[in-house]
Amino acid sequence: MAEELKVVASNRSARHDFFIDDVFEAGMVLQGTEVKSLREGRATIGDGYIHIENGEAWAENLHIPEYLNGTWTNHAPRRKRKLLLNASELDELAMKTREKGFTIVPLRLYFVKGRAKLEIGLARGKHLYDKRQALKERQDNREAQRAMSTRGREESPTRR
Repeated sequence: MAEELKVVASNRSARHDFFIDDVFEAGMVLQGTEVKSLREGRATIGDGYIHIENGEAWAENLHIPEYLNGTWTNHAPRRKRKLLLNASELDELAMKTREKGFTIVPLRLYFVKGRAKLEIGLARGKHLYDKRQALKERQDNREAQRAMSTRGREESPTRR
């Protein structure tokens, strides 16, 4: 039985701007109004980043807007949020990010079994020529698919 994911936000530009080497699923320490705002499907993670500080992972600049029906207990939209990872995962991420060229980026924010999860990726930055190459490959694949689909239509008999 597959787990049902309710995706709240995704960072589509991350896969364009970075090579994703490894992917981790992290829990998040959230306040009540943050969870309510996420359940309404309101979040932006495109500007966010993750860093390791004192053996803990922190997500910064993730925008979870204030809950509309919240009162004085509302949260700050861009506050620093702690991520929950295993010690081995934290060690691996800390070791890799010390190397030149590696960073940790948020990929998706979703709910699994009622719990908010953040999918993070260990990433290396792409150069401009890498981005152009990826776009060219994607465009070539689309054109090949179009050619195959139109060829299949031409050969099949038409109904009258």
